[in-house]
Formats: sequence, structure tokens, C-alpha cells
Amino acid sequence: MATSPPPTRNAAATRDAILRSAIENFARAGYDGVGVRQIAQDAGVTAMLVNRYFGSKEGLFAEAVETSFATPVFIGEQSDDLVGDIVKVLVAKSGPHEEAPQPFLIMVRSASSPVATAIVRAAIERHVGARLARQLDSPDRKLRSEILLAVIGGMLMMRGVVGTRALSKGKAADIARVLEPMIAALVGN
Repeated sequence: MATSPPPTRNAAATRDAILRSAIENFARAGYDGVGVRQIAQDAGVTAMLVNRYFGSKEGLFAEAVETSFATPVFIGEQSDDLVGDIVKVLVAKSGPHEEAPQPFLIMVRSASSPVATAIVRAAIERHVGARLARQLDSPDRKLRSEILLAVIGGMLMMRGVVGTRALSKGKAADIARVLEPMIAALVGN
């Protein structure tokens, strides 16, 4: 009887599968709402293998946050029309039938954990906050960028998650019309 060769291992693919599973699980349930075993099961590996690649749940969370926040969602690296781009993407991605972006869900659903909050805060400052601040021409650009990020988070929460009536039922064009001058004021245009 012929035996088949053992399956080949691809460390990069395994690590990527674990990381994708972690991002999805942390976005769904937050840092405290999911364990390494669940992430491992969804990735098709053992919890021991997760710990071998990432050291701990905290290490895995830090890598998942780093990966998800490094990818631009609302704030690109450079924009010719920063205000227009932010308004357009924010209105589109905060709609009542849109799934909120994973970085936002990870942040909101992990906010009760001081460890997770510190990791998220550092990633926001390092990625989206820094991308935005680089595009602002103002001595208080870091303050302006964080206030703008708070507005974006508030829109995602009130329109997409809570679903307040005026925001969730309102026409996208009307929301954009009201939002644009506020974003412009924060950007400094």
C-alpha cells in the first residue's frame, strides 16, 4: 500500500491564516470576547501553534491591530482632496447597511480592556493619526487629526452601529453636505 507524503508546511501561509482569523475574531468579539483556542480553530491550527508564532494572546492582538490599522480606510497616504475623500468614504462606510471597518470594530469591541486600549491607541497614533497629521498644514495638526478621528468614530458609531434616525435614514448627499464644512474646518481649509 502506497503512503502519501506528509503535508508540506508553509510557515508564512499558516501565520497569515492565524492573523486573518485573529482580525476577524477580534473585530467580532473584541479582545476579551475571544480566546486563542477559537482563533486557532478558525485558522485550522492548534492554540500551541498560535502561541509559537505570536507568543501570547496579547502579542497576537498587537499584530492583528498593527495589520488592520496599517491599511488605509478613511485617510490615505496622500490626497489631492482630503476633505472630499474623507467625506465620501465616511458617508459610504458608515451607512446603516454597511459593516463597519474592522479596525473600528476591534477598537470599539476591545475598549473595556486596558491592555487592548493601549495597543489600539498606539496603532492609531502610528498609522491613521500620523497619515492624517502629515497632510495637515497647521501647527496644531496632531490635535486637529485626533479631533477629526473622533468625528469619524462618532459617525461610524451613531450612523452605522447605533443607527440614530436622522443619520441612518438621511440621504447620503444631505449628510455629506452638512459634514463637509465641519471636516473642512478641522482640516484647516
